[in-house]
Amino acid sequence: MKKAIVSIVMGCAVAISATAYAAGDTGNMASGEQQGADAKDSMSHGEVKKVDTAAGKLTIKHGPLKNLDMEAMTMVFKVKDPAMLSRVRLGDKIDFVAEEINGALTVTKLQKQ
Repeated sequence: MKKAIVSIVMGCAVAISATAYAAGDTGNMASGEQQGADAKDSMSHGEVKKVDTAAGKLTIKHGPLKNLDMEAMTMVFKVKDPAMLSRVRLGDKIDFVAEEINGALTVTKLQKQ
């Protein structure tokens, strides 16, 4: 009889643990999705190295781009809105969001620091 009671108690403990573990995993997935959204919207920091209004492009020396999983470097970006180019000049410190749009790295948000 004792073995049967111990078996039932242990079975319940395992079932409760498995349920709690599964609920914990679901919570992590939801927060992971939120982190992905936050990374996409989080601003990266950089310095304007060149403004090419004719081509609609900015050359930016930037820190890590978390949403694109890129390390710090200097590179050329298209801009989503050509009006962004009139707001910055060579040497300006900026905060920006870059995304891959139709295969091109594109600045979608931009503000001076």
